[in-house]
Amino acid sequence: MMKENQSMPRWVPRATALFLAGVALLGAAVWILIRIRSLIIVILVSLFLSFAIEPAVNWLARRGWRRGVATLAMFTLILLALVGFLFTMGSVLADQITKLTNEAPGYISQIERWLEDQFGIVLETDSLIAEFSSGGSAARLASNVAGDLVSIGTALMSLVFQTLTVLLFTFYLVADGPKLRRFLCSALPPSKQTLMLKGWEIAIDKTGAYIYSRTLLGLAAFFVHWVVFALLEVPSPVPLALWVGIMSQFVPVAGTYLAGLLPILIALLHQPVSALWVLIAIAVYQQLENYVFAPRITAQTMNIHPAVAFGTVIVGASLLGVVGTLLAVPVAATVQAFVSTYIRRHELVDSELLDDVEPDDPADGEDLEEEPI
Repeated sequence: MMKENQSMPRWVPRATALFLAGVALLGAAVWILIRIRSLIIVILVSLFLSFAIEPAVNWLARRGWRRGVATLAMFTLILLALVGFLFTMGSVLADQITKLTNEAPGYISQIERWLEDQFGIVLETDSLIAEFSSGGSAARLASNVAGDLVSIGTALMSLVFQTLTVLLFTFYLVADGPKLRRFLCSALPPSKQTLMLKGWEIAIDKTGAYIYSRTLLGLAAFFVHWVVFALLEVPSPVPLALWVGIMSQFVPVAGTYLAGLLPILIALLHQPVSALWVLIAIAVYQQLENYVFAPRITAQTMNIHPAVAFGTVIVGASLLGVVGTLLAVPVAATVQAFVSTYIRRHELVDSELLDDVEPDDPADGEDLEEEPI
C-alpha cells in the first residue's frame, strides 16, 4: 500500500521565497523609479545638452582654451541668445495686443454693419465696444498683458535659473567629460571600455548632427520667411521669421503649427488679405522643406527614416512628455547607429519585395505580342 503522505519537494519553498523576493525587489524598483523620475529626466536632459555642447567645447579646447572656461563661454552664448529671442518676441506680442485693443471697436462696428447689410441681422454691440474702449475691462486686461509681455523674457530666465540642477549636471558632464569617462572606464575590462567609448562617441556625433541639421533648416526657414514677410509688409518681419525658424525646427510635432499661427494672426490684424498669402507661403515652404530640403540635409547628418523618427517622437512624448519629444530623434539615431555598427549583416536573397519598383518602359511593350484570350 502506497503512502499517501508525501513530503513537499525541497525546491518548492526556496523557489517560492525567490519568487516573492523578486516581486518585492521589482515593486521596490518601480517605487524608486517613480520617486526619482524627475532626477532621471534631469540626467537625460543634461546628457543631451552635454552631447550637443561638447563638440564646440572640444574645438575650443584644441585651440588652447581650458575646458571649464570653454564650457562657461558656450553657456553664456546660449543664454544670451535665449534672452534676446524672448525679449524680441515679447515686444512683438505686446505691440500687437495693444494694436488689437485699440482697433477692436472698429472691427466690431464693421462686422455689425456687414451683418445688417447682408442678412438683416441687427446686433447690439455698444456694451461689447465699451469693454474695448478706454476704461473697459478688456482694454485694461489687454493693457496689463501687453505691459507684462515685455518682461516675459526675464520671467522665463528666472525659470531657467530655477533649473540649476540641469545646468550644473551639464556643466560638469562637459567640463569634466574626459575625467568622467576615465573614471567609468577604469571599472570595466578593455573590451567593455571600447564598447562604452564607441557608444559615447556615436551619441555625441548623432546629437551634434541633429543640432546641425536643425540649425541649417532653421536658417533656411528664417531667410525665406523673412523675404516673404517683408514683401507682404507684415509687421516685424525679422522677429516673426526668427520665430518660424526656431519653432518649426526645435519643437517637434506641434512646432510647425505654432510657427505658422503667430505670423498669420499678426498679418490678419495688419491686413486680412496678407494673412491668406502668409498661410499659402508657409504651406508651400513646408512642402519644399519636407520633400526637398530636409531629406538632403538629414540624409547627410541623421540618417534615420522619417517613419522611425515620427514613431520615436510619439513614444518619447508618452514616456517623458515634452522632454521625450525633444530627446526622441537624437536617441533613436544614436541607437540605430550603435546597432548598425555591431549588427551582423548578411547577403540578401533575390525577391521582388527587395527591389525598387521602376516604371514600365513604353518601348518594351511594343515588342510584346498580345496573347489570345
